[in-house]
Amino acid sequence: MVDAFVGTWKLIESENFDAYMKALGVSFATRQVGNVTKPTIVISKEDDTVALKTLSTFKNTEITFKLGEEFDETTADDRVCKTTITLEGDKLVHVQKWDGKETSFTRELKDGKMIMTLTFDDIVAVRTYEKA
Repeated sequence: MVDAFVGTWKLIESENFDAYMKALGVSFATRQVGNVTKPTIVISKEDDTVALKTLSTFKNTEITFKLGEEFDETTADDRVCKTTITLEGDKLVHVQKWDGKETSFTRELKDGKMIMTLTFDDIVAVRTYEKA
């Protein structure tokens, strides 16, 4: 099912992302950049290894993982997390844990778009991507 997510995705819409970043403790300056940056996500798969690249004018990040296996991730805002990505039904669920905290991103496909729902405590942001 990960195959459905493979491709290049461009951000077209973002809701409540500033509040989400603020809840995470992201600095004001970084949030300002994060709010105007329109990243491209490139998802690829080789055998059972998935690569997820986030490309933007601000910062590029790349993670490589196997579904269900925990790995170390340094986020775009420099948090060092223990991360696990799983496939739950038709959703790709990305969970980051650091300093006793936890956030999750759920990616799902709807009407040809990738909807990414970011949740931290009671803050929810939604970012919508379309295939490039």
